[in-house]
Amino acid sequence: MRIVVIGGTGLVGRKVVELLQERGHDAVAASPSTGVDAVTGAGLEAALAGADVVVDTPNAPSFEDGPVLEFFERSTTNLVAAEKQAGVRHHVVLSIVGTDRLPDIGYMRAKDAQERIVREGGIPFTIVRATQFFEFIQALADAASQGDRTILSDVLMQPIAAADVSAALAEVAVAEPANGVIEIAGPEPLRLDDLARRLLAARGDSRTVVTEPTAGYFGGKVDDRSLTPGNDPAITDQRFGGTTYSRWLEDAR
Repeated sequence: MRIVVIGGTGLVGRKVVELLQERGHDAVAASPSTGVDAVTGAGLEAALAGADVVVDTPNAPSFEDGPVLEFFERSTTNLVAAEKQAGVRHHVVLSIVGTDRLPDIGYMRAKDAQERIVREGGIPFTIVRATQFFEFIQALADAASQGDRTILSDVLMQPIAAADVSAALAEVAVAEPANGVIEIAGPEPLRLDDLARRLLAARGDSRTVVTEPTAGYFGGKVDDRSLTPGNDPAITDQRFGGTTYSRWLEDAR
């Protein structure tokens, strides 16, 4: 099976390519560094020639509301058009748990627009919504830091290792399209402030994590249902990675 991974040189996409190649598939990475730019459409036609499946894991260069919306709208629209021309039979897109519950967060609005384009694009699809990655907790802590204090909400999350996300995407890529949403999450619910506190301690970082329940998340208001799986009755397929946060912290040292 020929599988093209958009964003295939990134944190998740690179591992998806490796896993699929190990299983004997003709998996290739497509990204600006390999000459494929979904935003402009450059290189898409050649990259998708003969492709059976596309796994869509692009990395937006900006988190600002306007640019990130434009990125996902343009890249996904171009990708769907190229897939139709190439005869692609399955579009797998990586999204975020809670995407449609957090319209006051610009990045979530952009991912919701991406999902809509995929749903309406006419290509059989599977939307894989993942919870926050362990690998991004550091960035959340850094963004919330003021001097030697890191001010974070104690909102409940169920974060997942990026490697477990890649494994799930590789499985979905070779399965039949769900024409719906799958949720993937880590094995345990944890609170954001505690996640950061444990990470900083493991890395010898002296910053103090201060819990502020009203701190929100990327500027949006959240509660314990916002970022955790199982809170949408329409989504009946929930899957869970096996890597615990404790194990990931040990391996990431």
